[in-house]
Amino acid sequence: MNDGARLIERVRGLVAGGERGGGPPAEGERRSGSAAGGERGFGAGAGGERVVIGIAGCPGAGKSTLAGWLATALTAAGLPAVWVPMDGFHLADVALDRLGRLSRKGAIDTFDGHGYLALLRRVRAETGTTVYAPSFDRDIEQPIAGAIAVPPDARVVVSEGNYLLAAQDPWRQVRAAMTEVWYADLDDRVRLDRLTRRHVRFGKSPEQAVRWVAEVDEPNAAAIRATRACADLHVDIDALALAP
Repeated sequence: MNDGARLIERVRGLVAGGERGGGPPAEGERRSGSAAGGERGFGAGAGGERVVIGIAGCPGAGKSTLAGWLATALTAAGLPAVWVPMDGFHLADVALDRLGRLSRKGAIDTFDGHGYLALLRRVRAETGTTVYAPSFDRDIEQPIAGAIAVPPDARVVVSEGNYLLAAQDPWRQVRAAMTEVWYADLDDRVRLDRLTRRHVRFGKSPEQAVRWVAEVDEPNAAAIRATRACADLHVDIDALALAP
């Protein structure tokens, strides 16, 4: 069984009512890449709630690529899944400008963490109606309200974001609202190259992109990297060989 198939089977077990992660794995489990033990019966198959898989990691690590692939692969495997990115909870530029935070967009206090938490609680428990979630349009660098539908038949929600393992409120509650949180690992040289090229693709000059990565993205990455040990699973993005 390849690494991708193992991820699918892991989620299948959670949907069937297997163990919930819910916190940092023990040292031996972290080395083996298995989830920590926790509450039983949390999966959709047992308790009626959806499974919510979070994917954390540094900017440019491949979180969105992994999240999109996972949602598509789960659906193809008979587990209808929807990808709901945390980026939909970016504060709009008008709000960031008013708060004096626009120059460091992407930092933890440039997101509506409480709004994100409220949505996670809804998509986990509200299975009788369609729940609408925001997306993030990189062409205009703005959130788009109500762009993603989570229909009643969805069994899994996959949501990626930088700060899913942060210890402060409301991010601590965000972590608790998820069934498991995985951490996307990617060699820093590859990650920084991809990140810089992405900034250029969406409108920055090469010089602006390099400066933004150094002054904004990498300070954020240092804080995110410090939470890595709290993840239920570490995913080697290179080993999955997913197209960025």
